[in-house]
Amino acid sequence: MKKYWLLPLLFAPLFVNAATSSTVTLASDYLFNGVSQTKEDEALQVSLDWFGKSGWYAGGWVSQVDFGDGTDLEGDLYGGYKFTLTEKLKLDVGLSQYTYHGDDVSADYNYAEAFAKFNYGQTNLDFWYAWDYFGTGAAHGIVMLTHSIPITDRWLLTLGVDHSMSFDSDKYEWESGDDDYTHWHLTGTYSISTWSFSLGYESNDIDSYADSTFVASISKTFNF
Repeated sequence: MKKYWLLPLLFAPLFVNAATSSTVTLASDYLFNGVSQTKEDEALQVSLDWFGKSGWYAGGWVSQVDFGDGTDLEGDLYGGYKFTLTEKLKLDVGLSQYTYHGDDVSADYNYAEAFAKFNYGQTNLDFWYAWDYFGTGAAHGIVMLTHSIPITDRWLLTLGVDHSMSFDSDKYEWESGDDDYTHWHLTGTYSISTWSFSLGYESNDIDSYADSTFVASISKTFNF
């Protein structure tokens, strides 16, 4: 991954006097809504996050990718605000900026996305909307439902399903005549101290990218 994983550290001065953490992850594949971004190869990923006491937060995340045209790095910036709607219902709203690097054409994929994430206990309902998806000019949306089941203090089972939709099929489709698809996963996670190990089974229903697979990862979190 060359020296790209150091990029989030450039933002370190912004996180002074606030709760910060960084997580380093090695994954057997980088799946974005069920579609491999690394041609089913492993990926090294690093995040840096700031959490404000008032509910505001911001962060950055980088990962290896392989788009086959020289694009070998994804770098994301995001920020938002988390607050309580009722005693049990919480809402997280914000913006993300996705950027791609490695070749002259890589920046053509850059795009921004707005999100709203509802949490009720162990259940999450999330929405994303992009107005220029992967630089194609197409409006695009994703809705995701996940539910987590604590097995023990260290074991967690998560079931998730998401649906991706292009609202401008003349500008973007995953394959001819197919402007939406569904992806689901079942993931088990074991956590101990600042380490986390996960193994998940993932699948989607789009022919060009359909490839049911297992994905494993190991993560280490550093709290500052």
